[in-house]
Amino acid sequence: MYQIDRRKFIKTGLSGLALAAVPLVFKLDPSKAFAAPGGNGMLKDYYRHFEVDESTIRKIMSIALDKGGDYCDLYFQHRIGNWIGLEDKTVNQAYTTIDYGVGIRVVKGEQTGYSFTEEITPKAMELAAKTAANIANEAKNIAPVELTYHKTPNYYPIKTIWEDVGIDRKIPYLQKINDRMFDKDNRVIKSQIWFSNSSDYILIATSDGKIVHDYRPMASIYCSCTAEENGKREQNGFTLSARQGMEYFTPENLNYLADEAVRRTVNLFKAVKPEGGEMPVVLEAGRSGILLHEAIGHGMEADFNRKGISIYADKMNKKVAEDFVSIVDDGTNLNERGSINVDDEANDTEKTFLVRDGVLRSYLHDRISANYYKVNPTGNGRRQSFRHMPMPRMRNTYMLPGPHKRDEIIESVKNGLYAEAFSNGEVHIGAGDFTFYVKSGYLIENGKLTKPVKDINIIGNGPEVLTRVEMVADDLKLAESGGTCGKNGQWAPVSLGLPTIKVSSITVGGIS
Repeated sequence: MYQIDRRKFIKTGLSGLALAAVPLVFKLDPSKAFAAPGGNGMLKDYYRHFEVDESTIRKIMSIALDKGGDYCDLYFQHRIGNWIGLEDKTVNQAYTTIDYGVGIRVVKGEQTGYSFTEEITPKAMELAAKTAANIANEAKNIAPVELTYHKTPNYYPIKTIWEDVGIDRKIPYLQKINDRMFDKDNRVIKSQIWFSNSSDYILIATSDGKIVHDYRPMASIYCSCTAEENGKREQNGFTLSARQGMEYFTPENLNYLADEAVRRTVNLFKAVKPEGGEMPVVLEAGRSGILLHEAIGHGMEADFNRKGISIYADKMNKKVAEDFVSIVDDGTNLNERGSINVDDEANDTEKTFLVRDGVLRSYLHDRISANYYKVNPTGNGRRQSFRHMPMPRMRNTYMLPGPHKRDEIIESVKNGLYAEAFSNGEVHIGAGDFTFYVKSGYLIENGKLTKPVKDINIIGNGPEVLTRVEMVADDLKLAESGGTCGKNGQWAPVSLGLPTIKVSSITVGGIS
């Protein structure tokens, strides 16, 4: 098998296409050393991977704290990403990206000093530590803390790590999806497919004596198609994404991916734009959970509440929904896109009840907000990369099943909207106001799904919508595509979901 020195790999990896063509391994076989979180014996492999040891880390921490900081942490990261693109039956793009470095954070009260370096050497880390230390101004002589290994569970087991999968094994998957879309409907005239995968190697050390490591895989396939009928063209698509290995892309999953893209596209030929106004809206189980994530979930992140920005800032332990409504943010769902074995501050992940039986019970906390509220961190301290500071972020956010049935919910609506998937949403965190474009859905007429709809928006207020949830089905589903959530200039992988729910009234922007 082809081998390459790690530092040379980092320096040359951006050449992309050539490196993507062959599987790569380091001198340390990652299929054995990094396949999953494990015991303390694996810690030395991560030390060797980042070319550091405990004494070096302890020295850097002492430097970071020598101006009076209360706490510091070091976040080492090595990310390897690969992308392949197919358009109109031809693979026309392929590239690899490499990211490698360490971020050093110093906390003083509620203030944070942060610096990072892409060169993991003692000299570069000392300079970064001195920069981060400037958040404080009280000279101290900090003794190096002893680091204790913290073992984590493994919520994303995989059979084969992505470094062992060459481009030659991926291209046939794209071709199968492409052929399936064209065979599915003769109106399909164009296709586009993106296959991406990544691996993150993470090592975190904290000044309160914890050290932890994690291997984080990710895989996504997005496909879209354009169809033509009587001179009219429509386009739509679908995505599968998860913390999975190559084994995720079974023939069944690939067929489902292609079929959904085609179904969503050709349905638009029959779609209508309904009359606008206030009406009942039924949200489909799964993908429509984006509304819950954006309009409600962000408002429960603790930093927005600590700063008095969120409308939920004064709602703790108060009634915010009907008794049958419970909402969780969960980092422990097996292989889901938003799952994490440990957060980016070395805190254990968990299943956090935000709303239980209609009552707001918790915010989503990182270390700083947990200290402010005098509670334990919930494992929601997340960051985009070693270049960024952690902050409270969602993981997998969803509503738990309720007492109703899907058919019962649809039958209860005389005239309304069934929303299947959204895109292009906009939310104002403070007030909770939102606007979402309905990418696909149906009219509900006399208790039945009838015509597909398109080119409509729904407009409302997240907290108000939560109080208007009057039926929740027992068919909880997490979105197969997950999502990438943006906040304060950072992006993080998440997932989301819902059972089928009925909202008594939302403003629908259609024909006036």
